[in-house]
Amino acid sequence: MQAVFKDEIKEVHQRIAEKIGGTQYQVWFKQAIRLTMNEDRFDVVSANPFISNWIEGHFQPAIAQAVTEVYGQALPIRFQIDSSLLGSTEKTADSPLKAQRAASALKRAPAAHRQAASAALKLTLESFVVGPKNQLAYNTALTVVREEKSPFNPLFLHGGYGIGKTHLLQGICNQVQATRAGCRWMYLSAEDFANQYVVALKTHKLDLFRNKFRNLDLLAIDDIHFLANKNAMQEEFLHTFNSIDLAGKQVVMASDAHPKEIDRLCDKLVNRFVSGMVVRMEAPDFETRCRICAQRMAGMKLNLSQEVIEYIAGSISTNVRELEGALVKLAAFAALSGRTVSLPVAQQVLAEHISRKDPMVHSSDIVSTVADYFGVSVSDIHSAKKDRTISLARSFGMYLSRRFTKMSFPDIGRAMGNKNHATVILACRKVEQYLKDNSQVKWQHKTGWRVASAEDALNALIEKIS
Repeated sequence: MQAVFKDEIKEVHQRIAEKIGGTQYQVWFKQAIRLTMNEDRFDVVSANPFISNWIEGHFQPAIAQAVTEVYGQALPIRFQIDSSLLGSTEKTADSPLKAQRAASALKRAPAAHRQAASAALKLTLESFVVGPKNQLAYNTALTVVREEKSPFNPLFLHGGYGIGKTHLLQGICNQVQATRAGCRWMYLSAEDFANQYVVALKTHKLDLFRNKFRNLDLLAIDDIHFLANKNAMQEEFLHTFNSIDLAGKQVVMASDAHPKEIDRLCDKLVNRFVSGMVVRMEAPDFETRCRICAQRMAGMKLNLSQEVIEYIAGSISTNVRELEGALVKLAAFAALSGRTVSLPVAQQVLAEHISRKDPMVHSSDIVSTVADYFGVSVSDIHSAKKDRTISLARSFGMYLSRRFTKMSFPDIGRAMGNKNHATVILACRKVEQYLKDNSQVKWQHKTGWRVASAEDALNALIEKIS
């Protein structure tokens, strides 16, 4: 009978690994974890609170599903702590490099878990760290919450990745829910809006869909640029927006780009968006990054010296998510090894993380520089136009974005007007070939035709960007 129990536990392990991926499984379930089956529950025993909280917060659905599949019924999952398990951890994570390799998987959480976290609306205005680069955006968010009929409708936040746009949107929703009894609100991404519209269209339930969205007191839409080049959905969203606005209710949105820079967004929507309050959010300054680190550390129960905090804040300059990723790595290392994180240890653990230097500028700054150099507009680069000069400018913009930012090919494509990732790959290869062949590039500037070697053009752009 004992052997049967062991076989079942082994099968639970296997199914968990299938659901969350081999790398995640190796990090969190191969060491300092014990799974046990009791008569009326399933226990997940961890070496310390950090590991237990992380597993519960990120993998509970996968564990519950695995247990149900193996035992044929849903069982309560209980998370417990047993510090004696830490001994085995110290043997397997006895150096920063080992812990670094293990912790490097933390940021690659499955999409399902990221979506679940987003849907939970865990982000609040109280936890938003305010600095000079985001003060205006924060103040407008407070105004939207405090005023029954705010002067900012819509409120449109735009800026780079990982600088707090989603945080403010979710914070507004949470604050409204807490302070306005009976308020009807909804937070979702533009992609979710589009998907629900398609389902309603296919199932002939458009009336239900429209009633659901058009009678809200507050609608918060993230990644609104997703609607670009989707004419039917843009038309539907325009009617939704107008219905909410005419009723004196609130719409808040977030995007990677200013409304006028979102290619293939209809003029009616652009005009409606810019008629309200459009606020650009920028990367936090050094002092704000230090305060963000201190706040996130408290939530992780991670103790770091001011020296280590300043090292992280000084090394990662433009992306709050990268800051959080670095802290998660250090928290995982401390939990899995039981060691104190000194500055030398932090430098070793984060070597790979920080070696990929944070971009000095955001992709929008690169696009602006390229547009100015080649004598075209930012909207031209974001557009579908394919004349010689615009295509050349767009290719150099994509190449420089790939070189100087951490953006993936799909990310760059979205930032350049929702282009396909294959287009970005081809553009980067084209510029690389120009450089390899030392080719001359020719384009029509506003002041006339210009010619330069690809290398000279690239160096001139890099100098302007720097």
